[in-house]
Amino acid sequence: MKTITLSDAVAMIPAGATLMIGGFMGVGTPEPVVDELVQQQKGDLTVIANDTAAPGIGIGKLITAKLLRRVIVSHIGLNPETQQQMLAGELQVDLVPQGTLAERIRAGGFGLGGILTATGVGTIAAEGKQTVAVGGRDYLLEPALRADFALVHAFIADYLGNLQYALTARNFNPVMAMAAETVVVQAENIVPVGVIAPDHVMTPAPVVDYLVAKG
Repeated sequence: MKTITLSDAVAMIPAGATLMIGGFMGVGTPEPVVDELVQQQKGDLTVIANDTAAPGIGIGKLITAKLLRRVIVSHIGLNPETQQQMLAGELQVDLVPQGTLAERIRAGGFGLGGILTATGVGTIAAEGKQTVAVGGRDYLLEPALRADFALVHAFIADYLGNLQYALTARNFNPVMAMAAETVVVQAENIVPVGVIAPDHVMTPAPVVDYLVAKG
């Protein structure tokens, strides 16, 4: 794990990259990293996230700046700008049930090819997807999700890169940290090694590649 400045962290991300961004309506999203993506005008991005937040919040800033080519999310209902760009053909939106989304990311992090889910069987969501019968019941085969970069927000990080999250800000961050080639963490607090008790570590240091230096 290396510490890195915010600008250098975002400079590593090329246009056209696939990003996983933690958060649920902006809670648990690394806002400074998102702001720097806008500042550096990183475009043509694919973002995998729970949602696109709202204008001026979290991933919503990337939507407003029109930096995204595609999003894979569980809902867009609270961001009218996402809806407008989708209807105008400016943004590809893949809507995935929230549980299915989380499991596809988890599968990517654990080296699995995909998951089997009954959600969507018999609906238009099943069109074009492989169906697998198990025990007399049909399931959809949903492929695992991985990304070039995971942008993670933590409450506490130590100098090795062990992470702890606060309450619901934990959300998608831990599974995304497992499912990307490069993991960049922005933490509210950076503390000496040993402050986070071993059994309180929620994401272990070997998973983390870069920790954004404070200040």
